[in-house]
Amino acid sequence: MKRHIARPHASAEDFPRSDHLATRIAEVATDPVPVPTEVAEMIVNRIIDNAGVAAAALRRRPPTTARRQAQAHPYAPGATVFGLPAAQRFSPEWAAWANGVAVRELDFHDTFLAAEYSHPGDNIPPILAVAQHTGRSGADLIRGLATGYEIQIDLVRGICLHEHKIDHVAHLGPSAAAGIGTLLGLDAETIYQAVGQALHTTTATRQSRKGEISSWKAFAPAFAGKMAVEAVDRAMRGEGAPAPIWEGEDGVIARLLGGKDAEYAVPLPVPGEPKRAILDSYTKEHSAEYQSQAPIDLARRMRSRIGDLDKIASIVLHTSHHTHVVIGSGSGDPQKYDPHASRETLDHSVPYIFAVALQDGTWHHERSYAPERARRPDTVELWQKIRTVEDPEWTRRYHSTDPSEKAFGARAVVTLADGETIVDELAVADAHPLGERPFGREQYIAKFRTLAEGVLEPAEQDRFLDAAQRVPQLRSDELDQLTFTVSPDVPATAPSTGKGIF
Repeated sequence: MKRHIARPHASAEDFPRSDHLATRIAEVATDPVPVPTEVAEMIVNRIIDNAGVAAAALRRRPPTTARRQAQAHPYAPGATVFGLPAAQRFSPEWAAWANGVAVRELDFHDTFLAAEYSHPGDNIPPILAVAQHTGRSGADLIRGLATGYEIQIDLVRGICLHEHKIDHVAHLGPSAAAGIGTLLGLDAETIYQAVGQALHTTTATRQSRKGEISSWKAFAPAFAGKMAVEAVDRAMRGEGAPAPIWEGEDGVIARLLGGKDAEYAVPLPVPGEPKRAILDSYTKEHSAEYQSQAPIDLARRMRSRIGDLDKIASIVLHTSHHTHVVIGSGSGDPQKYDPHASRETLDHSVPYIFAVALQDGTWHHERSYAPERARRPDTVELWQKIRTVEDPEWTRRYHSTDPSEKAFGARAVVTLADGETIVDELAVADAHPLGERPFGREQYIAKFRTLAEGVLEPAEQDRFLDAAQRVPQLRSDELDQLTFTVSPDVPATAPSTGKGIF
């Protein structure tokens, strides 16, 4: 890896195109280096993971809305949409939109955390949609996804967005555009322009994850994927982007991030170096924001030691700055303690999540967020006793580049009414690669089957899993197998979404 320095440059300054971050990204995307076997295998795992969480979300309103919007845009050859028959094809940017919302709705797929947050599996819907539409093979898809994961994770390592209240999907538009460029075998100049356009059109504030969090949290990454598809299309037709998009005098760094004196170091593979970043990311065992994964496992572990939860006087979670200010009491959001808050808000409230995990000893993607569950009087009472504080050591470990000490957990100090304290801590979730029960192919398949139960017929589950595990060998006419058709009664139980423009 080589660190590429990105800083603002005055318009009159000599700043050659070859030094632009967008150029460096395009060079990574055009490098024909082979994909390592272990990377290809992990990509298969994430394709399975995405499909499972999408299946579980299909009856919910946001995925239904996005799916019905896509249905208004049939196209040939086109791309498939989760839940609909594979023979039905839709314009690839709308297929990417619909599938992106379904994947993101439950906040239940993969994650990578460093200077910034990310869900790199959000790259899969747009890159897969373009692969289906353009008749690419499974091997082509693997190459495109390796690039998408690599670029997003490398940007996340080097550029903090949330510090300046910019949403993390600003790293997704460029990574998806780069991945599509690799998939299609585009030249570096075209990818350069597509990356710039994608960044310019997908940069927004973090209000989508602040205060009263709405369904836009699921739509935001799907929008970034859709914009990436459109950006590549325009760039292929010869249309350019604002440049230099990151380093310009009025570019993203100078005006939206650290300002004219800021400097960011983005690590990128050197020519001939395999794209291995996906191996540093991790999926979720629980349907909640990633920084609450370890606290859920910690709560389940502490239940027996605490005993009678009614005797709890207070709980303090000592954790990282990120966890404290994003999903903890350091956010200053009263909604994080509101029993009437939306599901999207509750899955960004570690006090709520820790309370329910303590009481139930488990976590469920639907039952744990049900309105009646959130409003239970004993839950509300316990919930209000929980707060977070930043601990510098947890913050340091959060940012550590040493995988053996990098941590996303917390130390819980439970004080009982009689003054007794019970203390325990957990650095990483049980499902993390360094956790007690790391996820492998068996666990990804089990998660898929659990989430698909009641949504996909067993035979359809088997068919999809067989196709997904053969992705590297799939021919161009077989990529439509990487979707699924739901059981007949599922569409009838989807919510009404009203009439739009289309």
